[in-house]
Amino acid sequence: MKRKVGILFGGKSAEHEVSLQSAKNIIEAIDENKYDVVLIGIDKEGKWHLSKASQFLLNEENPKLIALNKSNEGIAVVPGKATNQVVALGDQQLDQLDVIFPIVHGTLGEDGSMQGMLRLANLPFVGSGVLGSAVSMDKDIAKRLLHGAGLEVARSITVSRNNRSTVQFEQVKAELGTPLFIKPANQGSSVGVSRVEHEDDFNRGLTEAFQFDHKVIIEESINGREIECSVLGNEDPEASLPGEILPQDGFYSYEAKYVDEKGAILEAPADLNDEQVKAIKEASIQAFQALNCEGLARVDFFFTDDGRIIINEINTLPGFTRISMYPKLWEVSGLPYDQLIDRLIELALERHHRDLELKHSIHDD
Repeated sequence: MKRKVGILFGGKSAEHEVSLQSAKNIIEAIDENKYDVVLIGIDKEGKWHLSKASQFLLNEENPKLIALNKSNEGIAVVPGKATNQVVALGDQQLDQLDVIFPIVHGTLGEDGSMQGMLRLANLPFVGSGVLGSAVSMDKDIAKRLLHGAGLEVARSITVSRNNRSTVQFEQVKAELGTPLFIKPANQGSSVGVSRVEHEDDFNRGLTEAFQFDHKVIIEESINGREIECSVLGNEDPEASLPGEILPQDGFYSYEAKYVDEKGAILEAPADLNDEQVKAIKEASIQAFQALNCEGLARVDFFFTDDGRIIINEINTLPGFTRISMYPKLWEVSGLPYDQLIDRLIELALERHHRDLELKHSIHDD
């Protein structure tokens, strides 16, 4: 009997187009002999659409123009333990879904919001739960937890809208040096990120970052290799071979990640010795567990010439596009793309069954 998998993609965040590309690749790779796929696209206004695989995207071969082809079939999520937690609002009949594969990157997809909704609807889903998603998405909170777990993170200053006027470039420069990176605290895929060296750049960078979040991170620049490692699992996670990003334009921008295939060289696996590989894999698993992650995550590091392993960030729903590092690293580690999708679905169902065994009140039998 085939499992019915809902692929949830799109969303209101600045990473909408990345999510469309990720969904396209998952749909093309998933084993049709094992799964019946239901496509649920979320447009930029937040409306959910029941889509058909043959026509769910517009301009699908052009990352700059790719768009969701909106349908006339809406979707509703019904909380509780009813047999149909996701229902169609139009003429189509929608059978019970066995599991959701959310590939909605960024705000309202990767930050715990969607995970909370899926839990209320009693639907198994791929990836971290509410807590792991929320703390990993918030760079400020993640840094605090990682530091508390004994892992090294880059020095930074957190700025809110309330205290923005008190933060001066010369003061920050004296504390963190230059160049600096300014980032929205709750964004991914380098959206809203600026590399700054001068006061004018600094002010523009803050203005840009505050367009995407109410809290901003000003971070020191680390002179080191950009290493990434993929993690897979629930209570007993495992790490892939590490890979290396070799940006061609100064830093690994949004364009380099998802639009311009020549924007960066992805070396998978990275040129590291056995001891270095072991240390990075161990740090990846420690970070994964420190932030209460489950299912999958990509851990991004700076690896310095003197051997320091400094965590940059953790992505709990990393990109699945054809140039994304997460699936590439598992492929070179011996786990092909289609088998990776199988394993992620298995982990989602395992976690759901484990959670069902918990008592939620003193009256539960």
